[in-house]
Parts: sequence; C-alpha cells; structure tokens
Amino acid sequence: MDLLLLLGGNSGDRLALLRNALAMIEERIGVIKGCSSVYETEPWGFECSDSFYNVAAFVDTELSGEEALDIALNIEQELGRVRSSRQRYGSRTMDIDIILCGDQIINTDRLQVPHPRMCERRFVLVPAVELMPDYVHPIRNLTLSTLLANCSDNLEVKKVGEIFGLKE
Repeated sequence: MDLLLLLGGNSGDRLALLRNALAMIEERIGVIKGCSSVYETEPWGFECSDSFYNVAAFVDTELSGEEALDIALNIEQELGRVRSSRQRYGSRTMDIDIILCGDQIINTDRLQVPHPRMCERRFVLVPAVELMPDYVHPIRNLTLSTLLANCSDNLEVKKVGEIFGLKE
C-alpha cells in the first residue's frame, strides 16, 4: 500500500528532525518512493513566531494504516513530541500525519483518511501536489492540483530547498 505522509515541526533543529524522522520511517514503516522539497510555513491554527518546516513523503508499506499510525506516533515521541490533551495546535518538534492510504477511505476513532482537513491547508497540498499532482482524492473526486487551486487558505508556503541539500 502507498501512504502519503506529511512531516513537520517548528521546534529544535527542524531539518535534522525531518531527516531523522524520514530515516526512521524508512526503517520502520516502508520504502520512501518520493520526498517533496522542504517548505517553510506559518503556524496553522495558532499564533507563534516559529515557522514550520514541512515535507511530504510517499511511502510503500506492507502495514495497515493503523499500524503505520502507531509507528508514526512512536517516532514523534522519540523525536521529542509531547502531546497535550488541552491544546490541539501548538509548537512541536515533530508531527507525522497520514494524509492518504492509497485509495482507501478510513474513518475510525484513531485514523481518518483521507486526512479530513487536508483540502483546507496549503501546507499539506503544496508538497503533496509536488509529489502527485494528478492523484484523485477518493472522496472529493478532484485531483490534488485542483484542490490546491481551490484552497482558500492564504498562509504562505515557501519552498526552501531539498531535504538533503539544505543547511539550518
């Protein structure tokens, strides 16, 4: 199965954390078949002066969506992520979201795929479109490129370079 993951963080050494997370994903979840450029983005849903670095990864895995989710949550924790039950959005060292699981539609208490807010967020759509512009969203029946063109989010998403060619 193919997964589209979105990784991001705005605390600590953002590039090193992204690189470490990608290495852990490849070791524990599956082969990374594609990785977007790194994008710098403003925080979405909360006020903070520290911008995020985001990257999308296209991963081939034998795992189910829930198994991949469990591993992703462990990777986040190993990289210093502390979740708060009081605060939905906030600064973090690492966030790994499962955006797509092939053409599957998953709606459980733990996992919703396609990610329910992906179409509202340029920081998700811009790197996703870089990797798979013609992918058709299994619920909206529109390509990712079309979803990006219709996205009302106006936060800046700025390409800063390739994950292994950048220095923080």
